[in-house]
Amino acid sequence: MIKLKTVVFGAGTDLGVHIDGANLGPVQLLNDIKPFFHGETVLFERDKTLIKSRNLSDRRKNEYEVEAFNSKLYKTMVDKIKEECFPIMIGGDQSASIASALASAKVNVDVGLIWIDCHPDYHTFETTVSGNIHDLSLAAINGYKNNDLRYYHDGKIIQPSKTVIIGARNMDDAVRDNVRYSGVTVFTTQDIKEKGIEAIMDEAFQIAGFKAKGIHICYDLGIIDPDFAPGVSVPEFDGITEEEAMQLNEYIIKHINSVLSYDLVEFNPLRDVDRKTEQIALNLLAQIIRAAENKKKFEQKTYY
Repeated sequence: MIKLKTVVFGAGTDLGVHIDGANLGPVQLLNDIKPFFHGETVLFERDKTLIKSRNLSDRRKNEYEVEAFNSKLYKTMVDKIKEECFPIMIGGDQSASIASALASAKVNVDVGLIWIDCHPDYHTFETTVSGNIHDLSLAAINGYKNNDLRYYHDGKIIQPSKTVIIGARNMDDAVRDNVRYSGVTVFTTQDIKEKGIEAIMDEAFQIAGFKAKGIHICYDLGIIDPDFAPGVSVPEFDGITEEEAMQLNEYIIKHINSVLSYDLVEFNPLRDVDRKTEQIALNLLAQIIRAAENKKKFEQKTYY
């Protein structure tokens, strides 16, 4: 079998959140990986002439700007995946994962999804309070309303029945209802503490990989407690430790041949303290890049 070429995308956007700074994360991390990654990198930066809305009463804040940014990212990622490349996308806020996950679904068709995040991101335009698009991203990927955020996509969406959220610890009633009605599987931070990383990930891979060609991973640094990783736009306390964060990634690496694509999102350098979050992000990227560069051309594995 042949090795796949690894391509690292930087999605420099903070349009999906009212907090500034996540757009700077990919630029910083792409620079950080230069000493050990000599492959192809592609950086997308948001139009600096745009006037970003930060109005928390606007439920459709920066909707068209996010869609335009994601349309370009999506098309480029689709082209690279068709060339049998393994894509790693560095965000940027998590609205960029709409483009990344759907690009994987466009080419690979039957895809499962593991969403590692303290927020389920399952709001709709009707239920959102903040109007932050990153809070609508997983619902958009699953085809649960929010079709305005995926006009550029003409392939299959990723089924909620093959979607697993890991690390959720902040769900308001509207999101809880949306998740329950959708059929997505949720493991909370407390589940991780009680059952352990391996047991949770074993089950997650079984669910996301069931009759699927492979799995898209979206890893939001917000799953980590801000005592360890303060450099995110919307931190939530009572998260996992740095050690547990690395264990999650190590499990993914151990099963890299079942993984089709990988996102690492929400690093905000303006919120970081002593570069703690940057170092964790860099360690996660170093691990996944090393694994990706040794990954062979995908052989379909389905779970029954």
